[in-house]
Amino acid sequence: MIYSPRFRLLPTTEQRSLSRKEYESNNWEKQRRCVAEVHARMSNKKQDFKHKLAHFYTTEYDAVFVEDLTVREMLESPENARNKAEVGWRDFITILEHHGEKNGCHVKEVEPRGTTKECASCGVSTWKPIWRREHSCPACGFELDRDWNASLNVLSRGLNTLEVVHSESTPMETVTATDTTDFQRVSASHVVETGSLGA
Repeated sequence: MIYSPRFRLLPTTEQRSLSRKEYESNNWEKQRRCVAEVHARMSNKKQDFKHKLAHFYTTEYDAVFVEDLTVREMLESPENARNKAEVGWRDFITILEHHGEKNGCHVKEVEPRGTTKECASCGVSTWKPIWRREHSCPACGFELDRDWNASLNVLSRGLNTLEVVHSESTPMETVTATDTTDFQRVSASHVVETGSLGA
């Protein structure tokens, strides 16, 4: 299919032009095809981006965790529902799972309820309005960006589904050999991982 230079125009501009044409006239049919081609081009770009993003995540990481959002309820809300529908969240998760199987990456959906309210440090839930973008726990004083705190909760829940023990307070010490010249005595360097008590 040959794409005309009009593809650079926005779909709304093309749609507006179509609405001005006489219904089922020759010009209307030409414009209808142009609108369809613009939408097809945009759809292809979105699909290409989703596949590239899913390929990157599933090749760079051993596990990817996403929230199991109820998209239908989100679309029933009058606030920005059209843009939410265009994102294609469920479609992206399907693509992510496909690439996960292909690349040997765990893709798990976790319960989204309370991820923004729950403190990633101590687990205490604190209600906050949507406009407040910082998380500040009244129980332990932990402060972090709201979305970052939610992502830590998603990570913790995802690791629990894989039955992986993950604790920031457990010190992990690694011993690595620094020389191998003398097999009777080997020097070693001790490395304490970031986030542990010894750090």
